[in-house]
Amino acid sequence: MQRLYDFLRRHPTWVDSFWAVVLLGISGVSLTNVNGAAEQRGSLAAALPIAVVLSAVVALRRLMPEKMLVVAAVTGIAQVVLDVPPAPADFAMLVIIYTVAADGARWASRLGLIGGLCAATVGQLRWPLRDEGPLGAVLIVIFQTVPFALAWVLGDSIRTRRAYLAQLEERAARLEKEREAQAKVAVAAERARIARELHDVVAHNVSVMVVQADGAAYVMDAAPEQARKALETISGTGRQALAEMRRLLGVLRTGEHQESGEYVPQPDVEQLDDLIEQCRTSGLPVDFKVEGTPRPLPSGVELTAYRIVQEALTNTRKHGGPNTGASVRLVYFDDGLGLLVEDDGKGAPHELYEEGGADGQGHGLIGMRERVGMVGGTLDAGPRPGGGFRISALLPLKSAH
Repeated sequence: MQRLYDFLRRHPTWVDSFWAVVLLGISGVSLTNVNGAAEQRGSLAAALPIAVVLSAVVALRRLMPEKMLVVAAVTGIAQVVLDVPPAPADFAMLVIIYTVAADGARWASRLGLIGGLCAATVGQLRWPLRDEGPLGAVLIVIFQTVPFALAWVLGDSIRTRRAYLAQLEERAARLEKEREAQAKVAVAAERARIARELHDVVAHNVSVMVVQADGAAYVMDAAPEQARKALETISGTGRQALAEMRRLLGVLRTGEHQESGEYVPQPDVEQLDDLIEQCRTSGLPVDFKVEGTPRPLPSGVELTAYRIVQEALTNTRKHGGPNTGASVRLVYFDDGLGLLVEDDGKGAPHELYEEGGADGQGHGLIGMRERVGMVGGTLDAGPRPGGGFRISALLPLKSAH
């Protein structure tokens, strides 16, 4: 049964043709029964072609609704002119009015409505019923007009419903595309965040380990105690890097949550003392000062400030050259947190702070700008007058909850 239903849905013209044949058959039987009276109201030769044409209107209504409406209107006019009285074939008028209201052009829908509302009046004037007074004639016109109005209203309702469903489908498709786009943006943002974290953790800690390893190798024979301390620093730095790497990898494992404290918390400004002490231990003199009144900060600002100082000091070790010193200023304003990191070294190559590092060596500055942008701040990086390099940032503050 379902197959038959699907077949009929795929071939609507076949269904319409079947009902057209039924309508033509009923019309033929009706004409045969009134053959004697047909000579008074119209010839059978005129009535039969009209029934055939109106049946064809039913058969072709979905293929060409506007044309079939015109054909039906012309046929109705011919029926009035030739004095062919209403017959079962006139049911095609209702069908075509419904069709153009549901599927036809707007002009055809309006024309069908006007024609339907006028049909009963024209029919009553052309073939008035006997023994009916004016009031009875009006009631008959109203009664005969109702089917035409209902046919148009039903068709127009179907058109409105289809348009509404199409709008819902379009909206659903658009929302699905928007969700996919948002998911891609979220994935890209998360990848960028992880890349920044990995870069900051690896670049800083590995640079410390490299400096300490070089120093240990240089004084291995002359000062074993200093070499031992350098190796201890390398070991501690490696463990710290490993702990941060575990934290980053832990957030990637969906559904896992560590309560044992194996993963270190997100770094904040309170840990800047440890960071700077680590830099001093690795051989980089750093002057650190805090101005203003320290107060709780949003976690995003805390992490951003820590990573900027970390990356700036890492760049100083990488590009500053020997005998380089650095200074770090942390300033609490009423509406912002200021950071200033300077060194007196030879500075970074021009392409690293202007172009962002096309060779893969400037990802740290790229990460800084991304971090600052995420919290709505500003960052400036470039050579310092008189030599060296300077990084300044202003991070807007919000009340920490």
